[in-house]
Amino acid sequence: MRKGRILFFVLSFLPWLTSFRGLKPVLVVVDPGHGGKDPGAKGKIYKEKDITLAVSLKLAELLKKNSTFRVVLTRDDDTFVELNRRADTANKLHADFFISIHCNANPKRDIQGSETYALGEHKTSENLSVVMRENSAILLEEGYQKTYEGFDPNSEEAYIIFSLVQHAYLKQSLRLARKIEDKLEQKTKRQSRGVKQAGFLVLWRTSMPSVLCEIGFISNPTEEKYLGSESGQQQIAQAIYEALLQYIAAGQP
Repeated sequence: MRKGRILFFVLSFLPWLTSFRGLKPVLVVVDPGHGGKDPGAKGKIYKEKDITLAVSLKLAELLKKNSTFRVVLTRDDDTFVELNRRADTANKLHADFFISIHCNANPKRDIQGSETYALGEHKTSENLSVVMRENSAILLEEGYQKTYEGFDPNSEEAYIIFSLVQHAYLKQSLRLARKIEDKLEQKTKRQSRGVKQAGFLVLWRTSMPSVLCEIGFISNPTEEKYLGSESGQQQIAQAIYEALLQYIAAGQP
């Protein structure tokens, strides 16, 4: 029984290890947050769903130009995609990395900066409010109670149970998140609010290193203009792209 479990564990990691070691292109699934009937957070000028799509398309173009990578988008237009379908896309393709792009928001309009999340326990009320806002997208899905096994995105108790779920790729996800934050701070000349952990449903269902990037606060007027600009979006995409390159160059699984 023990040998069988070990074999299953090794085989489950094999697709990721073979591509990571250069035997085939590294497959990155890029996930533009929200879309369609789900606008996400709203600024005075822009909607989160539009910014996340624009940045994701720019990131995809950078990845396509490098033969090291293959890239798949969970959406490439203004379409609503359920959270479980986003993760399923990555799982079915045996992707090597899953990167979900989002914009942050806060009632305090002076708050700014990027933060990148891996799956885990939300250790502050601020992290909890972010994850509740992002997970509330499931309320727009038909039959979400069955799909997510009764999970209530507005219940603090539900997140206590959720935080007990183990993520097999947590160390890799945290390592990638750190590189993304470092590059975002370097390339965009904006504040990094650091690497954090929280119970995002879209990360919970993935079976590869996965991160959710809150690329800035759409609620901050100055940062909203930056996020909506072509130059800002290109800088953000370039930072995430370079972080992936740096991760792979480090040679750490």
